[in-house]
Amino acid sequence: MSKRLSSKSNIWLTGASSGIGEAVARELANHGHNLIITGRRQEALEALASGHPGQMVSAAADTTVEADLAGIQETLGHFGDLDMAILNAGTCEYLDVANYDSKIIEANIMTNVVGTARSVDIALPALRATRAKGKPATLVIVSSSAWWFPFARAEGYGASKAALTYFAQALRADLAAEGIDVVVVSPGFVKTPLTDRNDFPMPFIISAEDAATRIRTGLEKGRSEIAFPRRFTWTLKALGALPQSIIDRMAASMARKDNH
Repeated sequence: MSKRLSSKSNIWLTGASSGIGEAVARELANHGHNLIITGRRQEALEALASGHPGQMVSAAADTTVEADLAGIQETLGHFGDLDMAILNAGTCEYLDVANYDSKIIEANIMTNVVGTARSVDIALPALRATRAKGKPATLVIVSSSAWWFPFARAEGYGASKAALTYFAQALRADLAAEGIDVVVVSPGFVKTPLTDRNDFPMPFIISAEDAATRIRTGLEKGRSEIAFPRRFTWTLKALGALPQSIIDRMAASMARKDNH
């Protein structure tokens, strides 16, 4: 039986100033956990923390900037041993292939992959120290289900999330001997300030609060892979299992539709 979140836990959460991160912070705090919340916007973090006095402490940082992360490293021990790190900070920028610009690819990779990898620089030593005391330690990486199918305009976002998932699963293999769990979260469409900018249909979209509840319950159940909503993720997996020629035709058809 999983011991994750079975008692009051000390958690570091990135990307906490809006969207899924903000909802996860509230969800975990409402269930009695302590959080060190990180994001780029200090005011938003302080407003969130003020609603949960004694349970949240803000640690503003840009996860792509090594100096920022080094500056908050000591804060990860604010409540004591760090039990869990949820690396959620991310972005989504779409590519207009008619005006191809590799900077779109770079922006997605930099925030979603490099920012997460740099966050591990400070999360892993803290989690190792917790494991050294015989306590459970968990690293959670928030990816996406988007990369399971080659969606038009998602060259940068999808590639970054594919890389992020591979990174997390390889870390899981390497850290297994140390007893540090690595969890991958793969949401479908979630209503956030990022998805509010989308100009296309988003099937089975759920609220950030619903996503936060699903993440918490998945962690409590000891899952190593948390994907939701099921109807959407199962559909994508089924499509991804089709012969590549069929996938290519479907993806191209969607792209032509988007361009008209």
